[in-house]
Amino acid sequence: MQPYELSLAAAADAIRARRLSPVELVDSVLDRIEKVEPHLGAFVTVTAEQARRAASEAEHEAAHGRYRGPLHGIPMGLKDLIDVGGMATTASSRVRADHRATADSTVAARLSAAGAILLGKTHTHEFAFGLTTPQTRNAWDRGRVAGGSSGGSAVAVASGTATFALGTDTGGSIRVPAALNGVVGLKPTYGLVPRHGVTSLSWSLDHVGPITRTVEDAALVLTALAGHDPRDPASLTVPTTDYRPGPGTDLTGLRIGLPRTYYFDHVHPHVEAAVRHAIGQLETLGARLVEVDIPMTRYIQATQWGLMVPEAGAYHEGSLRTVSELYQEDVRILLEASELMSAGDYVRAQRARTLMRDQWARMLDQVDVIAAPSVPMPAVGSDEATVTWPDGTVEGVSDAYVRLCAPANITGVPALTVPVGDDSAGMPIGMQLLGRPLGEPTLVRVGHAYEQTQPAREIATAA
Repeated sequence: MQPYELSLAAAADAIRARRLSPVELVDSVLDRIEKVEPHLGAFVTVTAEQARRAASEAEHEAAHGRYRGPLHGIPMGLKDLIDVGGMATTASSRVRADHRATADSTVAARLSAAGAILLGKTHTHEFAFGLTTPQTRNAWDRGRVAGGSSGGSAVAVASGTATFALGTDTGGSIRVPAALNGVVGLKPTYGLVPRHGVTSLSWSLDHVGPITRTVEDAALVLTALAGHDPRDPASLTVPTTDYRPGPGTDLTGLRIGLPRTYYFDHVHPHVEAAVRHAIGQLETLGARLVEVDIPMTRYIQATQWGLMVPEAGAYHEGSLRTVSELYQEDVRILLEASELMSAGDYVRAQRARTLMRDQWARMLDQVDVIAAPSVPMPAVGSDEATVTWPDGTVEGVSDAYVRLCAPANITGVPALTVPVGDDSAGMPIGMQLLGRPLGEPTLVRVGHAYEQTQPAREIATAA
């Protein structure tokens, strides 16, 4: 096995035991980037020389007993919404082509302090306003979408061109590309990870979180990221913890919510079969299945769009009126649509969210975790704009991909996607675990337990 193929946890163990140096690991990943990046388009920019210098410094520190923890010497990618001082933050848009960050975002600073090494910035669907990331190709099939908006981060992790990466999630933008590329994606509880220095799409829905190869890896990154920052008004002032899972796979006594409604409606049969099989595996580990009804299902997508579109429009109001021609057409149309929405529409969406949060809290009192598909179908072809379901319903691809992810953004509950198999074409399928606010330890426990029953997933080979 080459160093670039190692999980974060495995690489960390090897670095700490001096079986692997940060220089060897970073060189291996950079060689992998050189080989496959021209075919995948995961990165906006690669900072190879800076990464090599940082790896040498990390190796020197380790040699002198200054080990910063499990992220010491681990190469990462950051979605190009996340500020790093002195680097461009373009949001994969011509609108921000000349923008350069003057300081690190909170999350970039925390990862740097933990010893992680930046490889470069990864592509996003322009300003995170989309679910496909058209600049980037799926890590398993270059003719299919990468998912978005954190498509670059997911493809980098899946293809071995980053050991881990950060994404953002406003309507599924961590979980969608993670599921479509066969990796792990964690959207934390709203406010657990600060967003200071991260370009916003919709301030009341935005989250920052890790994309990794394993659940344990996601927990290691979350441990470094979580914690209050007064510069983010939504940042929670709650105690954080070491989110790493304990040993073992025993889930005895844990209640897994199995949705009767919504999450298995208009879902590809291969997705439903794989997710139900994975839920059955959780039951064999001792969990008890409890059927639940998802509340307010008819209002979910209207509430998501009713919050996201006006907030995005307010953020982009100035540049939309002065340099609208620089936006990609799909994003520009959505931003222009925000001007057609009334204050009443936005207030009604806020009211619906309040009711939805309350009813989700009541539902989550009955169970510890809800298990469901992450997205309704695997990655579609890059030229496909719609999906037609067996009953004749036609749905836009972006609408389909956001549909099962939106509830966690509206309510702010944590959500974790883990790979649970492939369809007949070999495309990955993800299962989503949703929990109570600040329930990340339980999600990690369940996801890790399931993961331990499965063979390790190999690095993607689409390149």
